[in-house]
Amino acid sequence: MDDDNDQEHLIEDDYYTFLNIPRNATQEEINYAYRRQSKLYHPDKHVDPVLKKEAEILFNRTKAAYKVLSNPHQRAIYDSVGIRGLQTEGWEIVERTKTPQEIREEYEYLAKEAEERKLLRLTNPTTSITMNINATDLFNRYDKDYEDSRDILSCIEVSGMSFTQSIEAPLTLQDIITMYGQLSTRNGIGSGSIHIAAKRLLSSKGWIELEVGAGNGPTISFKGFRLLPHKLMFNGATVLEFTPVEIKASLVGTLTMQLDTHTIGELTYNAGSESSMSTGIVRDTDRSYTSFSIHLGIIRSFISFNYVYKMHEKEMKLRGSVKAGTFGLVVEYGAEKKISRHTRLSATVSAGVPTGVMLKLKLNRSFQTYAFPIHLSDEVLPATVFYATVVPIMTWVILKKIVIDPMVKKREEREKEKEKEVNKTRMMEKQKEAESATKLMKATVSRIRATEESKKGLIISKALYGRFVYPQQDQYNSDQRPIHRDEVIDVTIPLQCLVKDSKLILYDASKSELPGFYDPCVGEEKQLLIQYLFRNQTHECIVKDNAPVRIPLPSHRVNTT
Repeated sequence: MDDDNDQEHLIEDDYYTFLNIPRNATQEEINYAYRRQSKLYHPDKHVDPVLKKEAEILFNRTKAAYKVLSNPHQRAIYDSVGIRGLQTEGWEIVERTKTPQEIREEYEYLAKEAEERKLLRLTNPTTSITMNINATDLFNRYDKDYEDSRDILSCIEVSGMSFTQSIEAPLTLQDIITMYGQLSTRNGIGSGSIHIAAKRLLSSKGWIELEVGAGNGPTISFKGFRLLPHKLMFNGATVLEFTPVEIKASLVGTLTMQLDTHTIGELTYNAGSESSMSTGIVRDTDRSYTSFSIHLGIIRSFISFNYVYKMHEKEMKLRGSVKAGTFGLVVEYGAEKKISRHTRLSATVSAGVPTGVMLKLKLNRSFQTYAFPIHLSDEVLPATVFYATVVPIMTWVILKKIVIDPMVKKREEREKEKEKEVNKTRMMEKQKEAESATKLMKATVSRIRATEESKKGLIISKALYGRFVYPQQDQYNSDQRPIHRDEVIDVTIPLQCLVKDSKLILYDASKSELPGFYDPCVGEEKQLLIQYLFRNQTHECIVKDNAPVRIPLPSHRVNTT
C-alpha cells in the first residue's frame, strides 16, 4: 500500500516538455526538436571528459523521449497513462495493433482488467445513517409558563432514525452480488428489510439484475439496462410485492435519449397500483446542472425545476429547486462544499406548504453518508427561515476558521513533505542534470545571443523560476523575521537557448521538465519571471508554471520613463 502511495507522489518525466513541443506535435516537429537537442548534447560535440560524460546522460534522455514519441504505438500508451503504461504487463500485445486509436482502446482494456482483478479481491461496503430531528418547539411554544419550564435542549427530540448498510462483492468480471439491509424507527415504531441482488454484465451495452428481499413482505424484482441505437437507453424493472392480503405487481420503464453533448431527455412510465408517468430534460455542463420534469400520477402530480451552479475554483456547489403540485409547494436552496478529497458537507433549507420549514444537513465521506433532517416549524415563518439560513452559515465560518482550515493546512503540509521525501533523490539528480545542461548550453547560447543582438532581436536578460514570496504574503514569527522566502533558480541561459528567430514559445506544462530546469520547491506553486530585450526595449512578464508562454509581446513592454 505504501509503495502504491509513493507511486502517486512520484514525479514522472515529461517527454513533450523536455523536447519543448506541444502534446499534439507532428512527426516533423518531433524530428526537428530531436535534431536540435541532439546537436546540443551529442557527446562527440564536447572534448572535455567531464562535459562529455554529462552530455551523454542528456543525450540518452533525448533519445528516450524521441523513441517513445516517434513511435505511434508507444506514444499512444504514453499519452494515456505516462511512462508506467509502457511498463504494464501485456503491452507487447498492444504494440501489434493496427492504429494508435486501437492502441489506446486496447491499453484501456488492459488497465480495466487490472482494476477488475483488484476489484475481485475487495468488497465495497457503503453506509447511510439518517437521524430525523424535531425542533419545532423552538419556534412554536404554548404559553409563557410552559416556555420557562423547558430549556433549549428539551425542545429538541430525535423523532426517527434509519440505518442502511450494503456490501458489493464481485464474483467474476461479469457477475456482482450486492447485499443490503435497512433498519428504521419513527415515533417509536420500527421496521426493517434485507435484500440480495445478483447482477450480470451482458456486454458494454447492457446488464440484467435479479433481486429478492424480505421485510414487510417478500419482494422479487427483475431489472435490466440496454443501450439502443440512435443514442437511446432503456432501463426497466418488474417488481412483485407479496402482502398478507394481495400480490402487488408493478412495471417501471425509463427511456433516455441523448439530445446533445450536455443534454438528455427522459420518459418514465410506472404501471401498477400507483400508476404514473413523468418526463423531463436534464442539462449538465462544467458550470451548471439544470433539470425540469413533469410528473402525472394517480396519487399526486407535480412539476419541478432544479438548478446547480458549480464553482470549481472554490470546490463548491450552490443549489436551488422549486416543486409544485397537488401536494403543495416546496422551495429549497442550499450549498455543498468539498472539505477534503473524499469528504463533502452540504446544507439545504426547505420551505413549503404544508410541510413547513426544514434544515437538511448531510456529510458524505468516501462510502459513508450521514444525514440530519431537522424539522424547525410546521408553518413557513420568517424567523424560522432566517435562522435556518444564517445559523449554518455562521457555524460553517467558525468551524472553517478554527477547525477545518488548520486541518486542511496540516494535511497539505504532510502531502508536500511526502512528495518532497519521495522525490528527494530524484530532485537531486534533476538539479545536477540541470546544472550540466546549463554548462553544455553556454557555447550555443553565445551564438544565439550574438545573432539576436545583431538584428536587435530577443535577448533574455534575466529569468527566474520557482516560488516567489511577495510582501503581502510575508508571515512573521515572534521575532518579526520572515518565515517564507523566495525559492527560485536562474534559468536565463536555458531560456535563451530555446529562442529561435527572435521568438520564445513554451507550452502549457510544468516548466520544471525543460532542459536546464528543475523543481526548486516540490509541492509549491511556481511561476516564471522573464525580463528581456526586444528591439532594444525592456520587457517583463511573469506567468504561472503551467501557463503557455509566447514572447515577445507589446503588452510586456516596460515604461522606462
